[in-house]
Amino acid sequence: MVLFLNCVFVGLGGFVGSVLRYLVSLLPLRHGSGFPLLTLVINVLGAFALGLIMALSGRNPSFDPRTLLFLKVGLCGGFTTFSAFAFEAQGLLSGGKPGAAVLYMLLSVVLCIAAVYGAGALVR
Repeated sequence: MVLFLNCVFVGLGGFVGSVLRYLVSLLPLRHGSGFPLLTLVINVLGAFALGLIMALSGRNPSFDPRTLLFLKVGLCGGFTTFSAFAFEAQGLLSGGKPGAAVLYMLLSVVLCIAAVYGAGALVR
């Protein structure tokens, strides 16, 4: 029963995260070069949220484990997307835009790690 309830919390968080991702993807932030700005923004925001969640839960040992599953695995997992990152990077490479592809890959990794670090620093 515990596993089932954990799955329900993850599933509900995933639903919310996926819907939020879809709504953010509707923002008019398209770049004429084909640079996947929205996926970059979504992944950096998700990394920041995950960093914040983990830092806050680390400061509070009584943080409810199911709430953590809902937020960390469900919400952040449903909101961010590594598959879209990989697909868009491959699209830039196949489309003859290796510079944009490298920039996108580097920005994604560096900004997401910086977002997690920054969120943790805010909590400290």
